[in-house]
Amino acid sequence: MGHLLGIRIQRYKALYDVTLGKFEHDKAREDLPPLTCLIGPNGSGKSTLLDAFGFLADCLAENVEAACDKPQRGGFGRLRTSGTTGPVQFDLYYREDEESRPISYSLGIDERNGVPVVAWEVLRQGRLGQTVGQPYKFVELKNAKGMAWSGEATATKEGKERVPVSLDDPRKLAITTLGQLKDHPRVARLRAFIEGWYLSYFLPDAARSLPVAGAQKHLDRTGENLANVVQYMERQNRRAFSGILEKIARRIPGIRDIRTMKSADGRLLLEFNEQGYKDPHFAADMSDGTLKMFTYLLLLADPEPRPFIGIEEPENGLYHRLVERLAGELKTHAAERRSNVLVTTHSPYFVDALRPEQVWLIQRDDKGFANVQRAADIQGIKELVEEGLPLGSLWYSNHLGERVSL
Repeated sequence: MGHLLGIRIQRYKALYDVTLGKFEHDKAREDLPPLTCLIGPNGSGKSTLLDAFGFLADCLAENVEAACDKPQRGGFGRLRTSGTTGPVQFDLYYREDEESRPISYSLGIDERNGVPVVAWEVLRQGRLGQTVGQPYKFVELKNAKGMAWSGEATATKEGKERVPVSLDDPRKLAITTLGQLKDHPRVARLRAFIEGWYLSYFLPDAARSLPVAGAQKHLDRTGENLANVVQYMERQNRRAFSGILEKIARRIPGIRDIRTMKSADGRLLLEFNEQGYKDPHFAADMSDGTLKMFTYLLLLADPEPRPFIGIEEPENGLYHRLVERLAGELKTHAAERRSNVLVTTHSPYFVDALRPEQVWLIQRDDKGFANVQRAADIQGIKELVEEGLPLGSLWYSNHLGERVSL
């Protein structure tokens, strides 16, 4: 499963030039940790940074015009950092697995005759033993035309052969097309990596809906198909899923067990059996916090884990002790399953469960641009945490130097 080592975002709303983690041969930076937490004031750019991942996934699934025109983005003119010119740019740096050489993917998006188009796409991979210089380009397109090396790279050769590439639609990513061809396995794996990203915008009311019975493999972004995912996991391996539900029930105070049942009109119901109650409660009657905790734990129990999970403010509706518990669950999942988890939060309780290397402070400068800084790089913070002071408490006490206007 692919693992993100770093990302650089330029001219995307308030993110004029922001880098998380390492990019290529930058010795000064460390790889992005499996769990990354963004903190900062309202309007600082946390949600924008999370949406940048959603934007990339939408570009791949549809095209750059459709991704720009999503209601939350409002078109390319509103997407590009105000007062700037030039393309919106994304640079990903990731590793396919522990043994492979890292790959960088650069994407530029600009406007032509009022239509957002792909200005360039470049994929690079360093040769075996390379420590200096630019990695070799195995895909390079500008304005929908360029070249790509087919096949796998070896120690001495970039690929099988160099082939010309010309796309009919300049709004589509080359990796969308090349990633469907068996002659381009590295591109196919990048495409699968991005397609596997999951951005959670959980809505308790959506999860309370009564979907038509029918198994579905993965959660949607709002949790509307929660019962369908439960049904899928139950069908795949009933015994293993029973163990998953038992584990989840132990982590939600007051829950004895969780089951599914089918109503007379073909709807699927989630049944929660609470301690002290003879009759079960259904999802429609459960609190926001209980539903949210169940959904996140179910997501983490997916037998085919997502390579990247993004969650905005998971603490909303949760009792503070559950917030700490959820932070621990996310941290364990990211470390054990080698999945990238990116979380935004306003909760010191969530931050208390993390290390300074996992927490990034994001805030605006005098120009209105978002800047990010690791808590570990703020003077004195690592030493205070090592002495036993919780990181969330240090943040709450303004030891991180956060600028807040009240």
